[in-house]
Amino acid sequence: MGLHMDQFIIEGDKALRTLMGIVSQRRPIPLTQVDANHELSEAQRKHAAGLMRVNHVGEVCAQALYQAQRLTSSSETIKRQLANAAIEEEDHLYWCAHRLQELQSRPSVLNPLWYTGAFAMGLVAGFAGDDWSLGFVAETEKQVENHLEGHLESLPQEDFASRAIVEQMREEEFAHGQMAREAGAKELPQMIKNVMQGVSKVMTKTAYYL
Repeated sequence: MGLHMDQFIIEGDKALRTLMGIVSQRRPIPLTQVDANHELSEAQRKHAAGLMRVNHVGEVCAQALYQAQRLTSSSETIKRQLANAAIEEEDHLYWCAHRLQELQSRPSVLNPLWYTGAFAMGLVAGFAGDDWSLGFVAETEKQVENHLEGHLESLPQEDFASRAIVEQMREEEFAHGQMAREAGAKELPQMIKNVMQGVSKVMTKTAYYL
């Protein structure tokens, strides 16, 4: 598998745009029929901001994972599927960043670290072969879906704006995982799943504050 210089430039530009927050919004931010600007207490605002910062980190990692797995895939079909999923994840990235601004907060200062780590994991999964790479996607999306369900339970009931975004993200993460399974994903060994869960816990606890 060889990469031309123009490909390195394109992929490098994608990475910089992700880390600098220069991403495209192809779809409108999800809204509810309820007043999305319901006033939150200071404690509610800070808690919601922490959770949305964690979600933003997750989307930064998603861009890195899909980018690395596209670069290492030997299948043009899978590359297209990963690219389509990454486009939806880019919307998620924008939505979370926008909501953080509304909550008077900011993305994680450690985003370059999260991106680099996720990209490395994506390369390892990709070099293992498309079936294992898809297995990594399926397990990642399963864990993310569970993680988002937890956020829906934890977010203030009055934070309709954040809840609408998280609900839409959860639906689409499930679809991405289903896409990977239908494309031939292998079931990952339990040890690898446990490692992924451990890394995720460290990331989410850190990103909530930083």
